[in-house]
Formats: sequence, structure tokens, C-alpha cells
Amino acid sequence: MTKGFVSLVGAGPGDPDLLTIRALDRLRAADLVLYDALVAPEVVALADRAQRFSVGKRAGRRSVRQDTITRVMVRAARRGRRVVRLKCGDPYVLGRGGEEALALQTAGVPFEVVQGLTTAVAAPALAGIPVTHRGLASGFVVVSGHDESSFRPVLSSLDPGTLTVIVLMGLAHRGAVAACLIERGWPADTAAAVVFAAATPRARTWVGTLGHLGTAPGATDADAPGTIVIGDVVNLHAVLSEAAPQTDEPVDVATGAAES
Repeated sequence: MTKGFVSLVGAGPGDPDLLTIRALDRLRAADLVLYDALVAPEVVALADRAQRFSVGKRAGRRSVRQDTITRVMVRAARRGRRVVRLKCGDPYVLGRGGEEALALQTAGVPFEVVQGLTTAVAAPALAGIPVTHRGLASGFVVVSGHDESSFRPVLSSLDPGTLTVIVLMGLAHRGAVAACLIERGWPADTAAAVVFAAATPRARTWVGTLGHLGTAPGATDADAPGTIVIGDVVNLHAVLSEAAPQTDEPVDVATGAAES
């Protein structure tokens, strides 16, 4: 019997062209793929010989429990199957990849981590926004925006303008994110952006200010991910991107999505 193995694979921000060579190899060799909600269908389709199951978690919706995902991986690997756990972005950036790696190690199942381009950096870059730039920002911080208890301790500690702030899973709480930074002393006219559905044909970017972030448009597609970027580097969007024109027109508000 073939020795089972699990690959925790980062699918990057969406475009199959941005996969690593190793990720592509693991997908083509897989017997079973467990993929997250925001992984692009074109990426999943590359595992054309495998059984493929969606195990994604989305805010406000029923989803597969984390312990169930782990049990499926362990059971399949013990039966000699090559398993790919496919995650948006990078498995170790807000994607529960560390939890799954620990669970596999505890179960005695051999595994590897195949890194991917994290959406936290790739989404802004694809919108013409570098997360660092000499004279504007010498570093950046990435926080989960799914719950205020996750981002408030970090954002409340940041001196105004010291770092680029990147928020994943934060569309539903973008107003609270803005309020937290403004309370900390960040000027309301600090540049801000929301990058929707990066690396897909649906990609678009809203650019405005921190003061208007709370009323920025949501995603027109309820399943579209959104990445919030705050800081002076956002001003480079106008000269480094060929993204869609800016808009202040409100659209349907949708919850942001995790890398996983």
C-alpha cells in the first residue's frame, strides 16, 4: 500500500498562475483534496484525478467543523491516500494551518507545508499598493478582522502612521476598524483601500480615506473576499495600478473572508 501523506498547500490569492510549482505538483498527484471556500475553482480543477470536497468556513453559514476536517485527513492518510488540504493564500497566515499541522503531528501522520502567496501581501500588490515603501512605511501589520476582540488589542497599540495596516476577514467590521484607529489618533484623512476578489476576473479596488472606510462599499458578490489596506502606501495605487476607477457608490455589504 502507498504510504499516505498530507500536504497543506497554499493556493495563493486566486490566479492559478500564482501557484508554486510544488503546489501544482501536489494537486496533480492528489487522491483527495479538501479545499476552502475562497480557493478559485480554476485552482481546484487542477486536481483532476482526485476526489474534491469543499470544507470552507464562511461567516454566518454552516460549515464543516475543524475537528471533522482533521479526522478526514488523518483517516485518508492512514489508508494510504495522498491528501491535499488546499487553503487560500498561505496555510500559516490566518488559515489554521498551524493547528492542522499540530493535529497531524500528534496523530503521527506525515505531512508537509507548501507555502503560498499570502493574500495579505498579494492582494494589495495586485492593486498597485506595495505594503512597504521607502519614506512611507517601513513595515506592516496583518490582523484578522472577523471579530473586534481579535484586532482591537493590536490596532490600539499602533502609533499613527507607523505601519501599513492590513485587515483580512474584516469587511463586516470595517467601521469598527476605522473607529479603533481614529480613537488611537490616526487622522481621518489617512488613505485607505479595499481590494475585492484579487487575482480573479472580478477584481476591483475602492480607494478612499480612513474616515470613510466604514461606509465604503461591500462586495457585490457575497463570496468575494476583501482585503483592507490602511496607510500612506495606498496613495501609490493611482500611479501603479490599472485597476477599475475608484467609486464612492454604495453597493451591497458582504462579510469579508479568511485565507482559509
